[in-house]
Amino acid sequence: QVQLVESGGGLVQVGGSLRLSCAASESIFRFNTIAWYRQAPGKQREWVAEVTRLGWTTYADSVKRRFTISRDDAKNTVYLQMANLKPEDTAVYYCESGAVWGQGTQVTVSS
Repeated sequence: QVQLVESGGGLVQVGGSLRLSCAASESIFRFNTIAWYRQAPGKQREWVAEVTRLGWTTYADSVKRRFTISRDDAKNTVYLQMANLKPEDTAVYYCESGAVWGQGTQVTVSS
């Protein structure tokens, strides 16, 4: 079954860190780019970062130098390491690949 499952969200203070995980079924992980998106209350979903199957990474300007996306081929998992978190990073974070979406994980940054 084609599947993406996010985890690792939570409540963190401004300036703190969190690591999100996206576990993918092998059929997705092996062949596709995997991306993280986020959606804040009342706002449109926005692209955050992505990693290709060859490991190339790109980031939205708003998270560049604070977030790091990586992949573990042995675990079919993509990570989003988030540092120096800001209140505007509060959102539900989703991973996506090949038009398949996970269920999302909530990140709340308190000031």
